[in-house]
Amino acid sequence: MPLLIVIGAIILLVILVAWLKLNTFLSFLIVSLLMGLALGMDISAITQSIQIGIGKTLGSLIVVIVAGSMLGKLVAESGAGQRIAGGLMKLLGPKYVQWSLMITGFVVGIPLFYNIGFVLMVPLIFMVAGRTGLPAVYLGIPMLASLSVTHGYLPPHPSPTALVQTFHASMGLTLLYGILVAVPAIILAGPVFSRFLKSYTNPPSQIFTTKELPENEIPGMGASLFAAMLPVLLLAFTAVAKLWIPEHSFGYKVASWLGDPLIVMLLAVLNGMYLLGLRRKTPMKKVMGLMDEAVKDVAVIILVIGGSGALTQLLNDSKVSSYIADSLQQLHLHPLVLAWGIAAIIRVCIGSATVAGLTTAAIVAPLIPASGVNPNLMVLATGAGSLMFSHVNDAGFWMFKEYFNLTVKDTIKTWSVMETIVSVTGLAGTLLLSLFV
Repeated sequence: MPLLIVIGAIILLVILVAWLKLNTFLSFLIVSLLMGLALGMDISAITQSIQIGIGKTLGSLIVVIVAGSMLGKLVAESGAGQRIAGGLMKLLGPKYVQWSLMITGFVVGIPLFYNIGFVLMVPLIFMVAGRTGLPAVYLGIPMLASLSVTHGYLPPHPSPTALVQTFHASMGLTLLYGILVAVPAIILAGPVFSRFLKSYTNPPSQIFTTKELPENEIPGMGASLFAAMLPVLLLAFTAVAKLWIPEHSFGYKVASWLGDPLIVMLLAVLNGMYLLGLRRKTPMKKVMGLMDEAVKDVAVIILVIGGSGALTQLLNDSKVSSYIADSLQQLHLHPLVLAWGIAAIIRVCIGSATVAGLTTAAIVAPLIPASGVNPNLMVLATGAGSLMFSHVNDAGFWMFKEYFNLTVKDTIKTWSVMETIVSVTGLAGTLLLSLFV
């Protein structure tokens, strides 16, 4: 019976979000309340669980999410992304222009919140298409595959960061493993798949303007790369260092402190403010204005993550999470496959990768101690599932359709297939990695 109640709650969440178009945060609150009542919890205990769940989830994540959005805004608005793309195209040459855009999307996509990255980086694709005469869809898919993968797999993006906390994983190791899984996924969904897309020669929509900053107004290549990649460098360096440094030594404590996500993102933002703003004589008022805009950009996603935390807490407090774990183990599926499958189903039904990932986490988290599966890989499997087959209920689907001036049918044949390749390849890579870690 408890399992049927949880399944009914998820179906209700799908109906509220996808069909009735109700605000996702309010939908999480309504579903959490009704699920608590159906599970026989005391009314006061239900509201207390919701408040505790929201507080616990956002308490450790809000700094990372907001700081990540601030850094991404600085990278995009300063022209650092444009510099990275231009530098890579010069380095790799016109023959490998797709690879240049793919790498740019990966580097810039790590700190850049997905929807913002889509809007701010797509003009680069149009600029390159105009210069080379190549189809915009053919050039765009590799970059957008990179943005999608970083959004679904890698901290400090909101969903993977929240999954790291829920699964009690290591953010540094998740990032390292995620990069290993991300590379083949991006290559297959990007340059390999886009070979079949050269026939999409229709011009991009004219309602969107492209903005290319003059060369003398954008930061240098070194500063651009260092600003964008500092979170990755710090997380990766400290994760590796802790494998070699004695656990109780002073150096281990320093590495742990420098690898704390809060410290990583704070240092990255301060570094970005200086390298991409103040050092280039950008007024402090303008830099702070970009920071304020970045906070507004992620306000909705913060609420969604808070709502998912309420649902997770209710599952724990009602003891139904343990019951679900026991029931799911009887399916005799590998926990990574199970997490991927549940996330994929919710993604196809709801459309939101973030909601799919966070809802799945609330269901499968108890499987980790019971099965002994690597929690870092559970983050990746869940993230991969949350990217499965984007279609008409996903905002990204419509953004791609309108920007690239495609029909719904052609958007499914290009965008939706690319997202499916990313998702399936991510699962395969995670399962392969599970043999070694």
